[in-house]
This record gives sequence, structure tokens and C-alpha cells, in this order.
Amino acid sequence: MALAKDTVYRIGRLARIHVGDEEADRYADELSRILDLVEQMNAADTERVEPLAHPQERSLRLREDEITEADQREAFQGIAPAVEAGLYLVPKVIE
Repeated sequence: MALAKDTVYRIGRLARIHVGDEEADRYADELSRILDLVEQMNAADTERVEPLAHPQERSLRLREDEITEADQREAFQGIAPAVEAGLYLVPKVIE
């Protein structure tokens, strides 16, 4: 699928990216190759393929649930603009 230069300019405008004349041909070629690859991937028959979380069916290694950092709550709340009963107070944004 070959993209035209005007399509590249439109994509650039939508993405808020300036595309110069010298870049348009190169981008058209690169985007066309990407779209061709997507078409090839869509053509693959995946009807009977089960989705996998990992290609080797391994489970995640788990670690012990241990505290690894010192409690800095007091220090963080000390620099907060407003705190009450250990909670941060923020302005109401929904009426």
C-alpha cells in the first residue's frame, strides 16, 4: 500500500508534526512499508491460536513481600500545602 504525499502531510498535520517537502517522500515510503507489514500480519491465520501471556508458559518469579524503603510519610506531609488527620487536602474540583 503506497501512501501519497498529501496523505503524509495530513497525517503530519493530525499529529501536529511539521513535515517538510524533502521528508515527505521518505515518510511516505516508511509508512507504506509499515502498513504492508501490518497487512501481512493480518493475513496470518490465527483462528485456532490461544493467546499467551508468555511464549514459554512460564510463571512469574515471586519475591517476599517485604518493606524495602523507610517510612517517609511525615517528611512528605511536612512539605504538603494542606494535611489533616494524616490525609492530603486538595481543592474540590467537582461540584
